Amino acid sequence: MIPRALDRGTIVFLALLGAVAIAVPLLNLALPDSSPLHVPTYLVSLFGKYVCFALLALSIDLIWGYCGILSLGHGAFFALGGYAMGMYLMRQIGGRGVYGNPLLPDFMVFLNWKELPLAWWGFSSFPYAMLMVLAVPGLLALVFGWFAFRSRVTGVYFSIITQAMTFALLLAFFRNDFGFGGNNGLTDFKDILGFNVQADGTRAALFATSCLALMLGYVVCRILVASKFGMVLIAIRDAEARARFLGYRVESYKLAVFTISACMAGVAGALYVPQVGIINPGEFSPANSIEAVIWVAVGGRGTLAGAVIGAVLVNYAKTTFTSGALAPYWLFLLGGLFVGVTLWLPRGIVGTIAHWRAGRRITATEDAPDPSGAAVATKPQAAE
Repeated sequence: MIPRALDRGTIVFLALLGAVAIAVPLLNLALPDSSPLHVPTYLVSLFGKYVCFALLALSIDLIWGYCGILSLGHGAFFALGGYAMGMYLMRQIGGRGVYGNPLLPDFMVFLNWKELPLAWWGFSSFPYAMLMVLAVPGLLALVFGWFAFRSRVTGVYFSIITQAMTFALLLAFFRNDFGFGGNNGLTDFKDILGFNVQADGTRAALFATSCLALMLGYVVCRILVASKFGMVLIAIRDAEARARFLGYRVESYKLAVFTISACMAGVAGALYVPQVGIINPGEFSPANSIEAVIWVAVGGRGTLAGAVIGAVLVNYAKTTFTSGALAPYWLFLLGGLFVGVTLWLPRGIVGTIAHWRAGRRITATEDAPDPSGAAVATKPQAAE
């Protein structure tokens, strides 16, 4: 199963990611600022953010491209993973905060909280925090998915309730009495694993770690979709009623892949937070989840690599256009991009290229000469 998943295209894609994971930190740390090849630290963080978004897009492509589950709420899992990491980073501040309280974060001191809430216990430990990065989004997806798939909620109805879930979490995390910083969120991070989060070396290490996480996520997705499990997912996507008639427990397959996808999104959020330096309820915005779906559509649904490429290209365009004269019109450009892809590139960038190459191979096969020396007929001859 693993050799079949790691085909030539996968190996090339992983090699490129590995090269980027090594090259960017080296060009940042090893070259002086005066060198034309030097990568500034702010670009390292920006590229790291793109990689985290690519991992989020990959998690969406796994369920949408291969199982037909269109989630408009994956930003919630991304944000929950980010909050788990943010809580760990806040606990590492200790007495170096504005109020000098060694136990309570500054916003709790400001709000006259007297003791650390139960939800914050254990977040001074990095292993516990990493467990929560996976467990919190995974558990939410497991419970939410169990009720949704058991009730056979599909299609646009499932998309709507995932968006409703995200909006509910947005409103909940805006409340100060929830103990997650209210509308300001969590910020002013100092250290991660004892290293200064603002240091060039730490940012380079976070970028490399994000690339490794993306590579691992890509391999996991490839193994899943190349296995029997993946074949069943595709059958559910194309003909759910037939898959159920053949005896497959469709709800169990959907629940499993939905939970795995949520955990991947949580990891993406956890890597995102220390690189941008803040996590607030705005990350739960339904618009963020919709935008992530657009990344997948642009790159190519059901291609995995396309989701990664789409996330990077769209976010690069966003960075470019939101800092110039076109900034007020960015959302219109994004919407136009999605409409254009839907109309003229329904398979996305990578999907369209793959379809074109497959068509050329078929044409070449039809036109290939017969071993006996005669050309192969491309059309059936009429009966005499």
